[in-house]
Amino acid sequence: MSSEARLYTFSQETKDHLRKFRLGTSRASNPQAVIYLIDKATKEIKQDEEKTVYKSLEEIGDDLPDHSPRFVLLSYPMTLDSGRVSVPYVLLFYLPVTCNSELRMLYAGAKELFRNTAEVNKIIDIASTDDLEEVPETLGAA
Repeated sequence: MSSEARLYTFSQETKDHLRKFRLGTSRASNPQAVIYLIDKATKEIKQDEEKTVYKSLEEIGDDLPDHSPRFVLLSYPMTLDSGRVSVPYVLLFYLPVTCNSELRMLYAGAKELFRNTAEVNKIIDIASTDDLEEVPETLGAA
């Protein structure tokens, strides 16, 4: 077992939610996202308290804290240049430049474990909420 798997934990409820969200958004026609955080005391990775499902990048930006990292799972339907519809499922790793080094290390250490547990193929690193505007371009939206 990797050291990350021993340090960080996921409740069964969180694992079930990750799976349900991934499967439920694979055919979505609108963007959907959820925000996850790490409880500093228990090192448990869990969904934020509101358990909100966000419908736009602007909504996500409004709820991301200024000085604390977050993991954002995003299902973003888009039409490719070929006309085909694609629904990429990505992890936005929000790591603001203003957060302290302890939080940076905590989240950086859990990044790959979260990616594997959530079954995400692509990670997009963002340092500010302004970077959310570039996500569609990064994903290759037409």
